[in-house]
Amino acid sequence: MIKKTFKIPDMTCTNCAMKLESLEDDLDGVKEINASYHKLEMAIEFDESKLNDEQIIAAVKKKGYTALAG
Repeated sequence: MIKKTFKIPDMTCTNCAMKLESLEDDLDGVKEINASYHKLEMAIEFDESKLNDEQIIAAVKKKGYTALAG
């Protein structure tokens, strides 16, 4: 398991954070997602053998947001 933080500059409210946290159900290998509207970032703990940064960024984009690996 690895934990990474992505900047989400276009998150505008707490509902955005909840929408991003729902990715936990969509992505295989995710243990936990914590999105913070106040920090404009998303921390994700995942199994790097099942998931990579590009897949996470693509999933965030599908939800309508921009994820920047940081």
